[in-house]
Amino acid sequence: MSEPVNKQTVAPSDIFERLRAGELLRKDDPEYGKFAEVVSRTIRLCVEMNATATSVDQVRNQLSTIIGVEIDESTAIFPPFHTNLGRFIRLGKNIFINHACSFLDIGGITIEDDVQIGPRVNLTSENHPLDPTDRQTLIPRPIVIKRNAWIGAGSTILPGVTIGENAVVAAGAVVSRDVPANTVVAGVPAKVVKAL
Repeated sequence: MSEPVNKQTVAPSDIFERLRAGELLRKDDPEYGKFAEVVSRTIRLCVEMNATATSVDQVRNQLSTIIGVEIDESTAIFPPFHTNLGRFIRLGKNIFINHACSFLDIGGITIEDDVQIGPRVNLTSENHPLDPTDRQTLIPRPIVIKRNAWIGAGSTILPGVTIGENAVVAAGAVVSRDVPANTVVAGVPAKVVKAL
């Protein structure tokens, strides 16, 4: 009979791996400078993209550079588009993202196939503690938008929220809780107003 293998869990050591795992981000983190470098690069590349892109293809190509993964040619993003990290955005196929959207992706943003996103939509995957002595800390929580969802103009999706398949978020809604599949949510805070 063989000896049991001692499997120890190794904690992620790279700051980006730790963020992906949901670890809090503090300015005194020894790798904070590495994080700040990527944010500075992303801000610079977003400014360049928004100022120079003259076609949807150019925006898609430049945003692919920012996020580090090639975006499928069936996906269209209208500028201006803003993000603060970029590395944690994952986009499926046949997505449409309208003008003036902001994706704060430190907590991770995943958008599945066939999603429609209206103008001025904010996806915010990070938050701060309520404790005033720890307010500078970032709390990353992923946002997931499932297949064929429609996110209406001017709406805001908050950290840790999943939007279900085929769901609709009405214009101007603030979504702080998961949205069930095949429903319409509206209001501040958003509540289910209709089943599809």
